Amino acid sequence: MRLRLMEATVECLVELGWSGTSTTVVSQRAGVSRGAQLHHFPSKQALVVGAVEHLTERRRHAMADTVRTLPDVGRTRAVLDVLAEQFTSPVFFAALELWVAARTDPDLREAVAPLERRVGRETHAYALELLDVDEQRGRNRELVQATLDLLRGLGLAGTLTDDSRRRAAVLDAWAVTLDTGLER
Repeated sequence: MRLRLMEATVECLVELGWSGTSTTVVSQRAGVSRGAQLHHFPSKQALVVGAVEHLTERRRHAMADTVRTLPDVGRTRAVLDVLAEQFTSPVFFAALELWVAARTDPDLREAVAPLERRVGRETHAYALELLDVDEQRGRNRELVQATLDLLRGLGLAGTLTDDSRRRAAVLDAWAVTLDTGLER
């Protein structure tokens, strides 16, 4: 039941946005009673933060399976594709709805900010691992953070139109930059 509620919440955030997502709509979409929803998540804020956190974790596990199949030749570019998926997924778009709403809602910001910091740190560490670099060497830390910032920006650019062709060209060029600049 919790899983259905969390998946329905992310679907609603992506399709309806923050303002269109209500606990009633989520309960109906998940096929659970309002009482059951309130038992697990007493507020809209608790529901959406819990849903984004849970599904972020699920995507991370799915990404780990994908990483096992990455090629040795062209690995940097393949890693960029794996990371880019994190910023073009429904979970990213749901999180984006939360970020925008949290900008003007202090209570929501208080709940969302720690989650965003934790996910940011974990994503950075995971990118270091995927790229097989030590962040203490050279400019590795800055290059990995620039990569994540670039991917987030490309994800944002893709919210209104299909930006996949431009994104691929940018990532091709960035892979060369990383292969040249990272100290392995």
